Amino acid sequence: MGESMDEQLMYLMGGIGAVILLLVIILIVWIAIIGSRLKKLRKQYVAVMGNTGISNLEDVILELKQKLNEQEQQEEKLKKRVDAVESELPLVKGKIGIIRYNAFSEGGSDLSFSLAIVNEEKDGVVFSGLHGRDNTYMYAKPLQKGESNYPLTPEEKQVILLAK
Repeated sequence: MGESMDEQLMYLMGGIGAVILLLVIILIVWIAIIGSRLKKLRKQYVAVMGNTGISNLEDVILELKQKLNEQEQQEEKLKKRVDAVESELPLVKGKIGIIRYNAFSEGGSDLSFSLAIVNEEKDGVVFSGLHGRDNTYMYAKPLQKGESNYPLTPEEKQVILLAK
């Protein structure tokens, strides 16, 4: 061991320098890897944020939540409207039946008629026009469940069945 203290110090300094150089190289590689990951993350961030004009992700989430709440309110309004229409629809008197016939057997043609306008429950009205040689008589009879407080003729019963 004929080395002097100065030589040992030189070896020690060289070793420390090599370790520091190795650490610097590792740090440079690590910074490059983190830089590429940051670049990729930045691209994803720009893709998500798009043209919102908002640079804060929290603001985007809050805006999306607000829009979702508005959509839910609109959906609830539409559901109420649909429910109202569905509850009113069976009551609409939109079913129609009509027949023409000869009310009097003494001659003529099918100039008399019966017309029924009812809803799903057969509530509504039946009209009859009886045409004779000199006059035409009109009758209207209210209907509930396909029946009337007034006697129904066979033609009126038939036209109520046609209307359903």
